[in-house]
Amino acid sequence: MTVDTRVSKIMRRDVITCSAEADVGEIAKLIWENDVSSIPVVEQGKVIGMVTDYDLISRESEYDGPIYLPFIDVYFRVPGTGDPEQLRRILATTARELMSYPVQTISQDDTVQDAATIMYENRINALPVVDDNELLVGIIARADIVQMIAIEEARYLAESAASQES
Repeated sequence: MTVDTRVSKIMRRDVITCSAEADVGEIAKLIWENDVSSIPVVEQGKVIGMVTDYDLISRESEYDGPIYLPFIDVYFRVPGTGDPEQLRRILATTARELMSYPVQTISQDDTVQDAATIMYENRINALPVVDDNELLVGIIARADIVQMIAIEEARYLAESAASQES
């Protein structure tokens, strides 16, 4: 990978976004119809959260609710039972309730290597790209980086084959 390739060179500028009040069904449809893994939630041009396919499927997963034990006239929650984050997602009806936040973003002037490192270390699929005013200007996904790698590898193999023929 070209270490100094800028995010602006491979980011997508036509970003599918939603408002904080978008309903969960609308978000699922946007993700499915546009074949993306995440959608930035935007207010006044700024990214306030991300809704991912993971957030959506967590709503359909099995949920073990918290266990409460009575003691005299008080109920105590058993530690380690019931995941409050999963419950939040299950009950969500809007992007604001479902979204993951805070959002990790990247500048268009940062390198693709920086983006790959953030994605790898945080196990995220996409990074919103923002300008100096924190306004959304694009998005870079893992698939964009993989595509760049594939193109560079194909170019390298073609150059190697051409130099061996000479």
